[in-house]
Amino acid sequence: MLIFDDVRRKSFAINPETRHHTLFHLQQNGDHSIIDRINRKHQRDESEVIRFHRKRSQIGNSSSRRAATIPIRANGADSCTVLSDSSMGTETSSRASIHNGISFWFTGPRKSHVVAASGILEYSYKDLQKATSNFTSIIGQGAFGPVYKAQMTTGETVAVKVLATDSKQGEKEFHTEVMLLGRLHHRNLVNLVGYCAEKGQHMLIYVYMSKGSLSSHLYNENRQLLGWNLRVQIALDVARGLEYLHDGAVPPVIHRDIKSSNILLDESMGARVADFGLSREDMINRNASNIQGTFGYLDPEYISSRAFTKKSDVYSFGVLLFELIAGRNPQQGLMEYVELAALNTEGQVGWEEIADSRLDGNFDERELNDVAALAYKCVNRSPRKRPSMRDNVQVLSHILKTIQNKRHQKRRSSLSSSEVAITIGQSARQNSMNSEHHRAESMDSIPDSVEV
Repeated sequence: MLIFDDVRRKSFAINPETRHHTLFHLQQNGDHSIIDRINRKHQRDESEVIRFHRKRSQIGNSSSRRAATIPIRANGADSCTVLSDSSMGTETSSRASIHNGISFWFTGPRKSHVVAASGILEYSYKDLQKATSNFTSIIGQGAFGPVYKAQMTTGETVAVKVLATDSKQGEKEFHTEVMLLGRLHHRNLVNLVGYCAEKGQHMLIYVYMSKGSLSSHLYNENRQLLGWNLRVQIALDVARGLEYLHDGAVPPVIHRDIKSSNILLDESMGARVADFGLSREDMINRNASNIQGTFGYLDPEYISSRAFTKKSDVYSFGVLLFELIAGRNPQQGLMEYVELAALNTEGQVGWEEIADSRLDGNFDERELNDVAALAYKCVNRSPRKRPSMRDNVQVLSHILKTIQNKRHQKRRSSLSSSEVAITIGQSARQNSMNSEHHRAESMDSIPDSVEV
């Protein structure tokens, strides 16, 4: 009996509310290894609870009276605690108490946040309704549905994406998003912190990205202009996020809808890949019956064959690179513009002619040509000739390192020039002081004139 009592102590001592707040902050801070350990322990504890109650049921059948008097330890204290909506119970309600305990462990309090098996939190509709001021704080609209800014009672600011009832995406996409993001953790992916499936509504709760989407910065004049160096950094961030999906996730994941409006920026202008509503795992459902994605970014090979692969994501990434270079919308003839420029550049040099005019020439032509040459490889008609996302990360990392080295050299040169100027100034002042002192000594050495 001591063995079963120990199982109960370990299983029921954890407070779901504590796990909720802990996981939320860990997800915001990107402590993914700790999150994985917590989730693995949660799953082990669930298994222990199930095994215990199966054994408990067997014991109850043979000796119900003896089993009914076993106390449940709550947080190490010896007390007969009923883990249900009612706080206390009697020994005679032992079976009901155990059943309610299982319910509490797997679902938590009805009106509180619930920790799902994947570690993603389930929020109540009432809490989200209050946090969004009755769903009036809208900040965006996508194919999935409207997005609201929510201020939770715990102080956290989150983004709530509501599945529109007439959306092109539906139940399948909703569950795909929850399942995928529940196990995908990377600093260049938008973190899913919770979901809601209540009152006929499906909602996804994300970490709030305060700087909005990449597209809003490229096309909204009221937004901060993105300089060339920052554009290269954003491209590298996106490449790293996709590399993780393709090569780091098990099984691999294809995003299927890479575009500037699905790239979100945080407070420090770091880029993260968002919107996994169309995602598919690479090892299953490779072929789709209908075309999904956003025209202008779609791989021509996918349109003709209906087969979406990792190289289809690479094509969309290449379009995104040209969008960063030119500041033009792919749905408004960007790739036609690129193909005309390619006739003169032969895919290598001369790409500066398509550079965003708002950059006003503030870029290194060699760097721009290197990024454009990489983008042109990504949009090659033959998927086999396109680079992998790992190759793209390596090339962009090298370009960004070159930019940073130039910046450091310029800074050192500027500091050296300042130091030389200061040294020359100090030497000039010292020479002037020495000259004045010498003249004063000379005057003192002249004898006084004698009056006649």
